[in-house]
Amino acid sequence: MNRQATRPTRAWCGFTLVELIIVIAILAIASLVAIPVFSTGADMQVRSAANKIAADLDYAKGLAITHQKKYTVVFAPASESYQVQDVNEDAIAHPLRQGLFVENLTADRRVGRVDIVSTNLNGDAVTFDYLGTPYSGTTADPDNRLTDSGCIVLKADAFTLKVNIEPMTGYVTITP
Repeated sequence: MNRQATRPTRAWCGFTLVELIIVIAILAIASLVAIPVFSTGADMQVRSAANKIAADLDYAKGLAITHQKKYTVVFAPASESYQVQDVNEDAIAHPLRQGLFVENLTADRRVGRVDIVSTNLNGDAVTFDYLGTPYSGTTADPDNRLTDSGCIVLKADAFTLKVNIEPMTGYVTITP
């Protein structure tokens, strides 16, 4: 009779340290990727609106320098809108779509939750002269030249961003 030595098998109960470290590392990487996905839509809408306003301010400044005329961006916080105007205070044609350069945040579903809370500009307007210098208000009067940063405050839910216009240069930044 042929007898083979049999070893009793032992059931493993648990994980090795290396296995645990690998699983924790994978979970950490997955959570870093997933956290931005779970952020509220409000902060994304405010960031999008701030980027749009900053780009439109830069566009108005570029027009003023290129055409050697003043261009004004007039904000209407009550209606959550703004428009770009020429020297005659008429809304200009939009460069990409048909119609006038009038932006209504509530009508745009991508930024519909965003409110223009306030501005620190005279008449809620900023005017750029032929050098790109920003003025508070609708006239390029030396008395209205921005001495402090111009600011447009945007908010959706509890998330707030500010679009700042630097004096003298008209450089536009976005800050929390």
